[in-house]
Amino acid sequence: MSERLNTEQLSIGYAEATIVQGLNLSLPTGKITALVGANGSGKSTILKTMARIMKPKSGSVMLDGKSIHTLSTKEVARQLAILPQNPTAPDGLTVAELVGYGRYPHQKGFGTMTSEDREIIANAISVTGMEAFHDRPIDRLSGGQRQRAWIAMALAQQTDILFLDEPTTFLDMAHQLEVLQLLQKLNEEEGRTIVMVVHDLNHASRYAQHMVAIKSGKVISEGAPTEVMTPVVLREVFGIEADIVPDPRTGVPLCLPYELAAYKAVGM
Repeated sequence: MSERLNTEQLSIGYAEATIVQGLNLSLPTGKITALVGANGSGKSTILKTMARIMKPKSGSVMLDGKSIHTLSTKEVARQLAILPQNPTAPDGLTVAELVGYGRYPHQKGFGTMTSEDREIIANAISVTGMEAFHDRPIDRLSGGQRQRAWIAMALAQQTDILFLDEPTTFLDMAHQLEVLQLLQKLNEEEGRTIVMVVHDLNHASRYAQHMVAIKSGKVISEGAPTEVMTPVVLREVFGIEADIVPDPRTGVPLCLPYELAAYKAVGM
């Protein structure tokens, strides 16, 4: 399957500061890709630019061979959906109402809901296991339920590509697994291309088939978790010394950090 989304000499920045320069990156279609790196490495900036939330200083983000920044907002929204970090909804908005917003890119005229729209909304709520919360206000949900509601809205857009910026931030361990297992299900059963910024390296290794390690806006390593989760890469990208061991259940590499690389270097 050809890669639908890639960057060409992409440079991104804020005001005079350049965060990312000359980035050439291709995201595999039909797989889960995890962008990893230390805080401030540029991974969220890259994600937001590839999802057309930010405009690059130079270079291009290409979607199906066309520059994404030359396409209309609705055209892009029919191709990809993004769940930003810590999204917020108006007070009192219900799950069904939130998910309904996902149909906006497909509506014409005054945006009247069709029977097809309602069926797609119901399916998105069902797939994410939110039927019992159909009429529940978003602000009365737990963290994991709220995140699933937002993912349901993204699913209602019916896009093949889904971007998520740290989808498990501030969630406890059970809710983190809940969200990650849902994303895995969407990838395996529906073939969706998923790109997410992930802080937890072991989550990235377990749930993503492709990893991209970023430092100072540059790709240091990319490939399967076995290629990226190595002591050498982790030392360069995160400044840590770590043992890499196979997961006893899945065989994917697990990171066991034990020391800061700087301490080892100075003999502390």
